[in-house]
Amino acid sequence: MTDTTLSETARNSKAWPFQEAQRLAKRLRNGKPNGEPVLFETGYGPSGLPHIGTFQEVLRTTFVRRAYEALTGQATRLVAFSDDMDGLRKVPDNLPNQAMLTENLGKPLSRIPDPFEKYESFAHHNNAMLREFLDRFGFDYEFVAASDRYNSGTFDDALKNVLAHNQDILDIMLPTLRAERAATYSPIMPISPTTGVVLQVPVEVVDASAGLIRFTDEDGSVIEQSALGGQAKLQWKVDFAMRWVAQGVDYEMYGKDLTDTGVQSGKIARVLGGNKPEGLIYELFLDENGEKISKSKGNGLTIEQWLEYGTDESLGFYIFPNPKSAKQLHAGVIPKAIDDYWSFRQRLAEQPLDKQMGNPVWHLARANESLAGPDAPGAGDTLSVPYSLLLNLVSVLGLEATPENLSEYVASYTGTPVEDPALIRLIECAVNYNRDFVAPTLAKRAPQGTEVAALTALDARLAAAPADADSEVLQTMVYEIGKSEEYGFENLRDWFRALYETLLGSEQGPRMGSFIALYGVEPTRKLIAEALAR
Repeated sequence: MTDTTLSETARNSKAWPFQEAQRLAKRLRNGKPNGEPVLFETGYGPSGLPHIGTFQEVLRTTFVRRAYEALTGQATRLVAFSDDMDGLRKVPDNLPNQAMLTENLGKPLSRIPDPFEKYESFAHHNNAMLREFLDRFGFDYEFVAASDRYNSGTFDDALKNVLAHNQDILDIMLPTLRAERAATYSPIMPISPTTGVVLQVPVEVVDASAGLIRFTDEDGSVIEQSALGGQAKLQWKVDFAMRWVAQGVDYEMYGKDLTDTGVQSGKIARVLGGNKPEGLIYELFLDENGEKISKSKGNGLTIEQWLEYGTDESLGFYIFPNPKSAKQLHAGVIPKAIDDYWSFRQRLAEQPLDKQMGNPVWHLARANESLAGPDAPGAGDTLSVPYSLLLNLVSVLGLEATPENLSEYVASYTGTPVEDPALIRLIECAVNYNRDFVAPTLAKRAPQGTEVAALTALDARLAAAPADADSEVLQTMVYEIGKSEEYGFENLRDWFRALYETLLGSEQGPRMGSFIALYGVEPTRKLIAEALAR
């Protein structure tokens, strides 16, 4: 496949990353001057540790970045920007050294000691956690800390530009603020020379070209000092716009909760002589009750929790579709995400290029090493046993299930030892998922009415089944009983529901032929005997 073929196909793709890339390419036309790389940015507030929202924003931005490269063949960069000059507003409950942090409230995060006592500041600790987090998933990015840019003077010219347009920015922002907030609002926030706190006070611009400002400090004294070299920082919406312009950001997405920020920051960017970058506004995650996920409520699902019950690539797969639609994020979505990922992965090799570009696995394979999809070392293009079937098997084994005995069943079913790393990983995930979500909810009921006769008939058929009966033969046996007028099932769905509820203890279940082949004929007959004994 040539670059020309790839580019031409990308131009017509309806997949959302290509739609975003096409908008950006239309704006940039022939790329950036002098062949400069197109700049994608994602922002991070380092007052807390990176979480699933951080992952999805970097991943989705990477989807668009790779789509843009395929579309244009132009060089790109991705910057992960940490706003570590932000003042600490409140002390998180889950951190050590609470008293020390309380004493440092209001100071820039990069100038507060690390409560974990490992790094030179609280921000340095959390920035390190961010980089470790992004490296863990193999993202290709450049890390930029606001403190480095402010303190080194890199942002000085941009800050002078803000001061020169101070009143223009006030004209944009003041109408959006409550009267009380407007009374103290200033685009630039000086850092107190006495306390080191980021001040929310009115500021007078004395000399914009020199970066000189005047304000009243916390002790009531009038201070005249430079806003340059890390002695001040900008308000969030102004900072957003300033770094867009100063760094030449071409693409940045953000959540629906920052819609107003994007509007106001876009206006400020134009005042500063630049433009708002391209980017989409994505919907936020919801919990299983459809409520917005809140870190303070703890009603979401963490990266660590997902990876206990699922895989990196299944999380990426779940995040890929429809970024403008809200997604429920809870443990119940994991099994389907895993099986759907493998279904799309198996389909990929047989698809023409235009269909591949709409396949989430195509995008995951290009996002980073962790989500490499079909090219993952040691992983096959198909799974010998779907995750849903593993869950059904492990639910029968109950809390006594282990990766070892589950692997034995799978090896007996497939006729080969379990050596595929992808399958080994999913067996571990299935045991964990069963332990925490399946086993505690199972309740096998007694068969009722004609169900007793139908189960007895199934047991007799299984007893007479040839030793080498495969899943199709076993499935046919199950079907024939369900279809027989002798047992009076109105439809097959009622028969299968009876099997699931009496043998497995759940309302839904697997393709029974595959389950019986995996679990074994004699163990299945034992399940039937236990059900009839009820």
